[in-house]
Amino acid sequence: MEKLIYMLWKPENESSDAFRDTMLNKVTPELRRETPHTIRLCVSDSDVAAAAPYRLESVSPAADAIISIWVDSSVYRERLETILAEHSQRFCGYLVTESEPLLNNRYPAKPGARTEGMNQVVFLQKPERLSFDEWIDIWHCSHTKIAIETQSTFGYRQNVVTRALTPDAPPCDAIVEENFPEAAIHGRAAFYDAEGKPELQQEREKVMMESCARFIDFDKIDCIPMSEYLVS
Repeated sequence: MEKLIYMLWKPENESSDAFRDTMLNKVTPELRRETPHTIRLCVSDSDVAAAAPYRLESVSPAADAIISIWVDSSVYRERLETILAEHSQRFCGYLVTESEPLLNNRYPAKPGARTEGMNQVVFLQKPERLSFDEWIDIWHCSHTKIAIETQSTFGYRQNVVTRALTPDAPPCDAIVEENFPEAAIHGRAAFYDAEGKPELQQEREKVMMESCARFIDFDKIDCIPMSEYLVS
């Protein structure tokens, strides 16, 4: 079993919500006919528009959506990519290994329904100053605990890129998916689970940013708020 993640860019003249609807109503049903396994769609739409001030982009334009597809083998992905090509302006794909240190047991969504809040999708590149083993050790063995303790996250998936699947894929070593509650879309206090506690918010943000700086180059990161839909 292998996990594929594709970045998707919407057609130039299509709105974000129209692109979301196309992905949900046309693309995921077609993909579902090609694989019996889980599909997860994350898309930047009007439901997360209020979180736009928190976007970080090193790739311009940033991807409008990602779609995660579990398959028996990445060898047989041609039909999947044909479907994606038919409904997007551009796409690129990666083979990843998934770690899920925090399961979404708080707000499980019904198949095809929108998950509560937002999914903060982050694209990372390993800093040149770190070896791969050093990078993974800091991120998985140290930072993970800090991230969960300092934020209101209720779901957390870490996808390490094994290889790019398409020739034009931007440099990317990891794709992070973090679920946050609805209130976090509208304010950083809720993001850091510190509403009404400004000192706690400041402390948690400081701890989080210091931890991130250990394994992230902030000029090589994309952080995009998206809505999440699980098609199982």
